[in-house]
Amino acid sequence: MDDSSFRTRFTTLSQAVIDDGPRLEEAGVNALQHAPRMTRRFWLLMGVTLALIVGIVTALTPRAEAATTYCSSSSGGSGGSYYQMWTAGQGSACMTMNSNTSYSTQWSNIGDQVSGVGWKPGSSSQAINYSGSLNANGGTALLTLYGWSQNPLIEYYVIESYRGSPPTQGQNMGTFYSDGSNYTIIKHQQVNQPSIVGTTTFWQYIAIRQNQRTSGTITFPNFVNAWASKGMNLGSMDYQIMATESWGGGSGSSNVSLSRGTPSSTNNPPPSSSTGNPGGGGGGCTATLSAGTKGSNWYNLNVAVSGSSNWTVTLNLVSPAVVSSTWNTSATWPSQYQMVAKPNGSGNNFGLTISTNGQWTWPSVSCSAG
Repeated sequence: MDDSSFRTRFTTLSQAVIDDGPRLEEAGVNALQHAPRMTRRFWLLMGVTLALIVGIVTALTPRAEAATTYCSSSSGGSGGSYYQMWTAGQGSACMTMNSNTSYSTQWSNIGDQVSGVGWKPGSSSQAINYSGSLNANGGTALLTLYGWSQNPLIEYYVIESYRGSPPTQGQNMGTFYSDGSNYTIIKHQQVNQPSIVGTTTFWQYIAIRQNQRTSGTITFPNFVNAWASKGMNLGSMDYQIMATESWGGGSGSSNVSLSRGTPSSTNNPPPSSSTGNPGGGGGGCTATLSAGTKGSNWYNLNVAVSGSSNWTVTLNLVSPAVVSSTWNTSATWPSQYQMVAKPNGSGNNFGLTISTNGQWTWPSVSCSAG
């Protein structure tokens, strides 16, 4: 192509672009020369659409909650959830709160520490499902349901597992059965000790599980009723946590998760009278039941055995009622709703407290000698 032809074609193209009219085709330029203008609009629209999609996905995607670690005394919560980290004395302890219902704790050469998560206020009518682990070397460590009530001011423990020696100082109030094991009840007075209202004097109510475990369900109403049957009444509930407590210079760790549960039966007011089988025999002895005191969800039965001093008395309860404590007998539980009693050197009369859980029918009773 010579210079004159090039100049002529260039001039024609330039004029076509300026006029933006049909001269493009007249100059031999295909109409697709307009495509870049459409492409810019297309990618601009696509960019805006993509930005909207990314924004929506980001808004809808749950954010992972970062774990929070506390290495000094702290407590708090919101929406009914509650956590506590309390430490005193020598050594160190840290609690990592993974969520409102999960935590882990590590301690070393500790004087005393209590850490855990749960609720504020707690509840005297709920079950607590939990799963965890407890490892310790030296000192004492507890995996326990722990909390306080006010009016009266009470510090309470349901100890599910322990390393070292559990707290048994105080008055042994007997045993009772709940959630697959016997528990020993301890009542202990703390004099001028720290509490949720400052340094003062208060009672501790303690239940120590004999068949230890680190996962399961705690039917807390059973404990409330068992304590009440001994005159150990709780007040209005303050906080309630599934806690790790350790003291005495040891080191260790724990991991715990928990959730609320529902007891198998709700509490109902007692009827005006209770009925059932008042006595049983046929095996060389006779066991006779008589009524003792009663409360809103419990009652005491007295058992008098005649005909032998070497006896075995079997009581079969009506579900969901359970025996919460006994006295003057050596008792075992082949199942949750059956109790077998034998002499413990206290004579031929013994007693038991039954947590009704809404069932007020007396247990059936039988007696065999030898």
